[in-house]
Amino acid sequence: MEARELAVAGALEITPPSFPDPRGLFSPVYQEADWAAVTGGEPFRPVRCALSVNHAGVVRGVHYSRSAPATAKAVLCAAGEALDLVVDVRRGSPTFGRWDAVPLSADRPRAVYCPPGAGHAFVARAEGTVLLYLLSTPYRPAEDGAVSAFDPALGLPVPPLPGAVVSAADRDAPPLAEALGRGLLPVYRPGARPPGAAAPVPGPPMGPPTGPSTRPNGRSAT
Repeated sequence: MEARELAVAGALEITPPSFPDPRGLFSPVYQEADWAAVTGGEPFRPVRCALSVNHAGVVRGVHYSRSAPATAKAVLCAAGEALDLVVDVRRGSPTFGRWDAVPLSADRPRAVYCPPGAGHAFVARAEGTVLLYLLSTPYRPAEDGAVSAFDPALGLPVPPLPGAVVSAADRDAPPLAEALGRGLLPVYRPGARPPGAAAPVPGPPMGPPTGPSTRPNGRSAT
């Protein structure tokens, strides 16, 4: 199992081993000991699993949990193709307001790990895109929060409104600065960095850098 640190503190792109054969392929996407190793010895223990089935052009997020302990999640693509986004909405985080993007598809098994309190969003790029969520806490709807994926200060690579297919709740979600001012955001709680992993790439307090790249760590999102 391989892990690459993303531009949001504690977030990872995790690539499990894959075993192709004439039938297709098999990939052991989650084993607790392996995930503990790549997340710095802090166990990620899912207690809930969910599926999200989406039409092409759907945007979901940016969703987060406010409670302590906040929810950590791992997101994988079981069918279709999506651009997965992790957004740092945690007050006091060294990467607050930054984001990173990972293209996910069913033919290349890998996961995006969102640490507790980090925001998550995605864009479905194909009809019938299915995302699988592994979540570390029980469902607590009163603790759910959202900021707008269309916040221009964030500059996320999402299709603009009104073209995007989005829920009413996500359409009406506040921008990040408003949510911060209203005290709606979770608090950053530092965790151990994976052994040998580089520190998050420094950058401006909000959004991606200027220039041709669409990702804040300088790598293309497509």
